[in-house]
Amino acid sequence: MGDSKEAGAESPPAGAAARGGLSLLSQGESEEPSAQGSALFLGGNEVKSRAVVKYSSAPPRTAFARLEEKTDLKLPPANWLRESAKLGPAGTTILGNSKKSKPFSSFGMAYDFIDSVGNDVDVVSDSENIKKLLKIPYSKSHVSMAVHRIGRTLLLDELDIQELFMRSSQTGDWTWLKEFYQRLIDQKWQRKKKSKEHWYQKAILSKFLYYSINGDGAAQPVPSAAEQQGPSSSDQATDSDGASWPAPFEMPSSVSEDPSASSQGSEPLEPSYIVGHVASAPKEQNLTTLFNDGENSQGLKNDFVRNILWTFEDIHMLVGSNMPIFGGGRYPAVSLRLRDNNKPINVLTGIDYWLDNLICNVPELVMCFHVNGIVQKYEMIKTEEIPNLENSNFSTKVIKDIAQNILSFLKSNCTKEGHTYWLFKASGSDIVKLYDLTTLCEETEDKYQNPFTMPVAILLYKVACNMMMKKNQNKKHYGTIRTLLLNCVKLLDKSRHPQIIASANYMLSELFQLDEPKKEESSESPLNENSDESYSEEEEELADSDENGSYGTGSDPSDDNKAVAIIKSVGELSVPEKYKSIHQIRPSCTFPVCHDTEERCRLVLSYVLEGLKSVDSSIKKESDLPAADPNTPIPLKYEDESTRGGPEGLEKQMALFLDKMGSLQKGNYSSQSGMIPGSWQHKMKLQLILKSSKAYYVLSDAAMSLQKYGRALRYIKLALQSHDTYCCLCTNMLSEVLLFLSQYLTLCGDIQLMLAQNANNRAAHLEEFNYQTKEDQEILHSLHRESPCQGFAWATDLSTDLESQLSVSCKCYEAANEILQFSDLKSQNPEHYVQVLKRMGNIRNEIGVFYMNQAAALQSERVVSKSVSTAEQQLWKKSFSCFEKGIHNFESIDDATNAALLLCNTGRLMRICAQAHCGAGDEFKREFSPEEGLYYNKAVDYYLKALRSLGTRDIHPAVWDSVNWELSTTYFTMATLQQDYAPLSRKAQEQIEKEVSEAMMKSLKHCDVDSVSARQPLCQYRAATIHHRLASMYHSCLRNQVGDEHLRKQHRVLADLHYSKAVKLFQLLKDAPCELLRVQLERVAFAEFQMTSQNSNVGKLKTLSGALDIMVRTKHAFQLIRKELVEEFDQPKSDESAPAADPSPGLSREEVIKLLSIFESRLSFLLLQSIKLLSSTKKKKSSNTEEDVVLKTNKQIYSQLLRATANRNSTLLERIDVLIQLLDQLARGGSGGQ
Repeated sequence: MGDSKEAGAESPPAGAAARGGLSLLSQGESEEPSAQGSALFLGGNEVKSRAVVKYSSAPPRTAFARLEEKTDLKLPPANWLRESAKLGPAGTTILGNSKKSKPFSSFGMAYDFIDSVGNDVDVVSDSENIKKLLKIPYSKSHVSMAVHRIGRTLLLDELDIQELFMRSSQTGDWTWLKEFYQRLIDQKWQRKKKSKEHWYQKAILSKFLYYSINGDGAAQPVPSAAEQQGPSSSDQATDSDGASWPAPFEMPSSVSEDPSASSQGSEPLEPSYIVGHVASAPKEQNLTTLFNDGENSQGLKNDFVRNILWTFEDIHMLVGSNMPIFGGGRYPAVSLRLRDNNKPINVLTGIDYWLDNLICNVPELVMCFHVNGIVQKYEMIKTEEIPNLENSNFSTKVIKDIAQNILSFLKSNCTKEGHTYWLFKASGSDIVKLYDLTTLCEETEDKYQNPFTMPVAILLYKVACNMMMKKNQNKKHYGTIRTLLLNCVKLLDKSRHPQIIASANYMLSELFQLDEPKKEESSESPLNENSDESYSEEEEELADSDENGSYGTGSDPSDDNKAVAIIKSVGELSVPEKYKSIHQIRPSCTFPVCHDTEERCRLVLSYVLEGLKSVDSSIKKESDLPAADPNTPIPLKYEDESTRGGPEGLEKQMALFLDKMGSLQKGNYSSQSGMIPGSWQHKMKLQLILKSSKAYYVLSDAAMSLQKYGRALRYIKLALQSHDTYCCLCTNMLSEVLLFLSQYLTLCGDIQLMLAQNANNRAAHLEEFNYQTKEDQEILHSLHRESPCQGFAWATDLSTDLESQLSVSCKCYEAANEILQFSDLKSQNPEHYVQVLKRMGNIRNEIGVFYMNQAAALQSERVVSKSVSTAEQQLWKKSFSCFEKGIHNFESIDDATNAALLLCNTGRLMRICAQAHCGAGDEFKREFSPEEGLYYNKAVDYYLKALRSLGTRDIHPAVWDSVNWELSTTYFTMATLQQDYAPLSRKAQEQIEKEVSEAMMKSLKHCDVDSVSARQPLCQYRAATIHHRLASMYHSCLRNQVGDEHLRKQHRVLADLHYSKAVKLFQLLKDAPCELLRVQLERVAFAEFQMTSQNSNVGKLKTLSGALDIMVRTKHAFQLIRKELVEEFDQPKSDESAPAADPSPGLSREEVIKLLSIFESRLSFLLLQSIKLLSSTKKKKSSNTEEDVVLKTNKQIYSQLLRATANRNSTLLERIDVLIQLLDQLARGGSGGQ
């Protein structure tokens, strides 16, 4: 007997051997007639039932052998209990096995069909347990079941109290439950023994089945059946074992089980998740060691011949069944039963047969009747006719109501995941009670005394793993996964199961999305809309809240204050919807809403830390490490900046870093803690460290956007330290991880740049940088177990020196770029590559500008020294080199706009170089030098390159306008300097004038006076000034030139043209009255100069008239000056506020007075000349009325002007008022014969 039993356990059938990768039957292979199930119409009441075989280890079924009448079943057949390949497991699993129904059978199924658990299926259980529950109102026998909740799924297992208490006397394990049971339920407990009749019935059923196999189909393998489910005694009520099949004739008072029968060797506890990085668990965690020897044989193995997904009405169940199924009736499948002809079938047996056939989707029952073991006859009954059999009438509708009520009762009360609930009905009692064994067990000292703790924890973990595998499609399940994992961790002992705890914590950290920090807000919404998709571990049980007063704990003496809930009478279960739960079947369990990135990252880091602690605690070489207190910050090896030598020291560190990056690709492994590469600790720690580096990166990015640059640098330092440790541990660097490093360094460069630009707030940044949370210290402590974390110290120091900050920033970008060159990352991540190059171009521009400004500062300080210093030249070179590299960066990514800006800055550098050379020489003897010309021409070249880079204004109007303005300024400055400090020692006057004229016209060409913009007044002022200077130059040429009349005429025309254009432009400006006045006075002087060369009075009079006309037109300028003077009197002392470079510098009183005096003298002169000429012509000619009027007017004005200028006491305002009045009179009276 023992042999056959052991062989059955050790030699599973071919189908079961592949249990690890379940052999799911296809439609054709299914032993059932249809995997679609059917809706059966039974006795007029429709009960929907559908069964789909998920797994079967049975060989193809054969027809049963119909025994001849008078066959004596008391005699054993020749093949009885013999192991045979043809028989499959039937010989041993069904008949030769003394095992009881296993307390963990549902867990074995749950492990195999992890997809169904927690979500789709309501119940997972042995079919025997399902039948027992549905027969509660009809049966007096006791019910004892363990109930566990995983998500929305309930796992039901038989809890054999008698067996447990037998064992507790040996192990002391369940003493607390035994005491509780005796105190509250059955004070005189003792083990009940099976009757001889019971064993007799088992034996003849065993022989009957062997006879049935031994007939026609003996040559073929038979379907594997497992524990036969039809109880053969008519008094099922007294059979507390239901479906156990001990070996015939063996009547053990203590069942001795073979500990090796189910050592779970084929099913190691594998954390199947962890991105494929955690291997199968170490030996100490195989399930064999999770239970003491007594429980080993009940290991979590799916021992059922078939697993069926059975939908009964709206209840989805995953059921394990061992019922033998044969062919040979009117249908492809029948179930075979043996009945004593002297004992009529009863309701319990009828329900049993009906449910067995429904669950296995068997349409027909074959009954063999015998009298005292002698076969009498066979009878075939359709499954739908079973409820109407004589003596066995029952309503299928009632069975459906019982099922729905029991499920609602259990779901409403078994609300806490990880807790073991005990559903108990004493033999002969009508009261069903539900206890929370976990809570009762917690009142004892050791929570691990509950043998269900481990399987439940593992199942929680496995379900979570399975859901995580599909996490991208199932974000709505995040709340569920999180709760599963938290409950799993809560159940486990940290010291005994570090791998599962580390793995669970890693998965918890994985639930929070860190990869897309910018899009988090949108991705969070679906997570919180899953109230109907998940459940809550903390759902409160609502007592007395059902409208029918369902299961409240009242004052009835039968009530038990230790019970979670009570069904006061089993009869209630038959009342439709009596226990319809007012809870949702899946109450709400929302994913925690993290309101900001920091909160989310902190949660992730808390899980990472727990995971790291688990890994570290499991590494045996702990004692070899120097002890460190995680509460004290780890001193970091800072070097004095002076010893590092600023940017030069950086170069060395960069070289070392790049060398290290090169070696990483070859996979150099160096762990200080002695972790073995490939061990679960090694793989797990790598994942956790990578996760922490990502979290710190996201934190740094968030701090950066809040402009908390000190905090951002602290976080990116932690991210890089994590990454450095990862590099030390990693044996094969993934390109994805190198990309992360490139991103970290890019962000680090950004932070260093922002710190450089916000130097005024350095103290606050330093304080933020040095602050550290306890959590960060502990994570750093774990990192320091593996590596010194100094690989990126060069990038993360907070320097006080602007130059070194900019250099560090530049080196970060360069390192990020170098990393992209290592593997094919550049082409795989073009966007990131472009970003890195843009930043490199930008930082090189920043550094170039920094050196350029330093050079300009040195230049402004250089007063005494005549020549350019070496320091200045060095700065120019550095600045130029930076700009050149930056331009190359931008050009390599076709960024024309930024390339243009850098070319523009290079042009500015050239102008600074030119300005540096203009200081040489005495101010009075100063000439425009060749060096100045060279550098200004270089500047022009760079500005023109910038314009070519842009192509057209449409690409970037603002940059285009800016470059144009700078180019115009350069030409203008060149022309002005050549005009003011003419290099006469080297060039002829005519050549200089030609060059000035050309430069001025080019400046004018790039000066846009028409486009409306903020710069328009500046452009108009510039253009007016150019015209003024050109007019002055031609005016001067005319004065100094003798001889060539054609050239003189040309200069006269040009001077007149430019003066009139200058006036027009100055008149457009409201804030340049002095300039307008000066130009007009120069025009008058020009007229006076022309008059000197005229001989005829008529010609002179005409010129004078034109000059006086110009004088009249200056009235606009005087009105503007007057307006500003009035405003000045209203707001005193505001005239010195404007900078000199502004085209509207405010009025200079001295200049106004000077110009006013000139104006008065010129007006006086012109009027006098006019009076003289008019008087002389009057004498010669007859009277001309018009000329008389002019003469009279001019005399009056001249007289008033003399009086006004003679009055020394008049104020500036009064003098201007007089002039405005005189000009009005002049305009009215006419000024000559025009």
